[in-house]
Amino acid sequence: MSEFKENFEAEDGTGFPGKTYVNELLKPVFKDQSEYLFDAMFMIHRAHTTMLKEQKMIKDDEAKKILNGVNKVSQMKKEELQYDPVYEDLFFLVESKIAELIGPDLAGKMHMAKSRNDMGEAMYRLVLREHLLELIDQTGALGQALIEQAKDHVNNVMPAHTHTQPAQPTTFAHYILAIADNLYRDVQRLWNAYDVVNRSPMGAAAITTTAFPINRHHVTELLGFKGVMENSYDAIATGDYLLESGLSIVSLMTNMGRWIQEFLRMASREVGLLKVSDAYVQASSIMPQKRNPVSLEHSRALASSAVGEGLTIVQMIHNTPYGDIVDTEDDLQPHLYEGFGKSLRVVKLMRAVIITMSFNKDKARSQAAMNMITITELADVLARDYGVPFREAHRLSSLVAKKSLSLNKELYELTPYEVNEWLEVVKISEEDWKAIVDPQQFVERRSIQGGPNSKVVKDMIEERTEVWRTMEKNVKSAWNHIEKIKLDLK
Repeated sequence: MSEFKENFEAEDGTGFPGKTYVNELLKPVFKDQSEYLFDAMFMIHRAHTTMLKEQKMIKDDEAKKILNGVNKVSQMKKEELQYDPVYEDLFFLVESKIAELIGPDLAGKMHMAKSRNDMGEAMYRLVLREHLLELIDQTGALGQALIEQAKDHVNNVMPAHTHTQPAQPTTFAHYILAIADNLYRDVQRLWNAYDVVNRSPMGAAAITTTAFPINRHHVTELLGFKGVMENSYDAIATGDYLLESGLSIVSLMTNMGRWIQEFLRMASREVGLLKVSDAYVQASSIMPQKRNPVSLEHSRALASSAVGEGLTIVQMIHNTPYGDIVDTEDDLQPHLYEGFGKSLRVVKLMRAVIITMSFNKDKARSQAAMNMITITELADVLARDYGVPFREAHRLSSLVAKKSLSLNKELYELTPYEVNEWLEVVKISEEDWKAIVDPQQFVERRSIQGGPNSKVVKDMIEERTEVWRTMEKNVKSAWNHIEKIKLDLK
């Protein structure tokens, strides 16, 4: 043995656990377990013990003693929990604390037909479902804030963009509703993840269930899960509930990041359509004229960071063996908790910004009349009202746009006489031309389902209002169910 190795082992140790292993792995993992999984662990101990009693696997008085011990240890303050190298992790430390109170034989009985594997998976699921539900709840509040903003801007026209260029007139309400609909689909994805997470692996034990006569369905009910992960191998080996959770964060934060970036553009002085409330802007240290919308900037950055946490989940699970493996366990879970935490911050910040921001309707209307963005209506009028074949109507409209551009004029600055000279084959009326260049008329004529027409948008707002209220009720119902389960298990 080399002197270098001897010196290292003298410092680090030769038996489990080595000093480096303790400092770089066991202590950090213990800290995370204590912070995130402590309460969930005791929920499972109570539910499993109750099931053992009802299955006549332990006596009533034994169950009472076990539950008393479990409840006493559960009242320990988390900061009192310190890593002890005698115990591999929090699971064994808690078992020893319970054994000190009720004796090792009785403490051992509470673990019949239960493994760290199914218990660990169940703890993760109990914790994750609350993170998901909280994010659904707060995202729902953001959605309702968007709907409320839309109500105030049904008739306020603005330019819509494609390929970052002014394209056609729409309304701010129509734009906001598009964001709200996108957000609602992400809420549905979060609900889907919640449904996948909210299943009980208890009873799968290590991976092949147990020969003890347990009742998996009763433990599922006691813990408030929606159903059982039936195949025990699936219950232990699967990581899809982690992927569902992580990817729901990725989708929500990616989609939000896109319109947050749009809001930053619209809040710039040059564009000037949005004004962020003074409560959510910061001044420059040297430039007194600045109103920096840093709430939007921080939200964008946090959204990107949350996406990173979600994608880390994918990377950590990718190409891992299909079975019980640490890659899906203690080292992975904090990334999910961080992802949910950052997502919540983004959602809450943006709700505050949206409720309090103002929209410059006069400037928006002015911009909606610029850059010839009503020219599509000229092609439509020629085809619809003057019998010009659509492709020809499109060609003529393009010709008008080019002529207008060469004269450095907007469409509303052109006279019907000028336009008719360019059209040659057809003459449009002054009344038609005024309607063509009016962005408000453009919007009102788009009365097809989903368009920006004021009545269509009002109908959408009414429908979305009810949809978001229903979602809010569903969240409250789910929270009430979880709180009842917690109370019943105490």
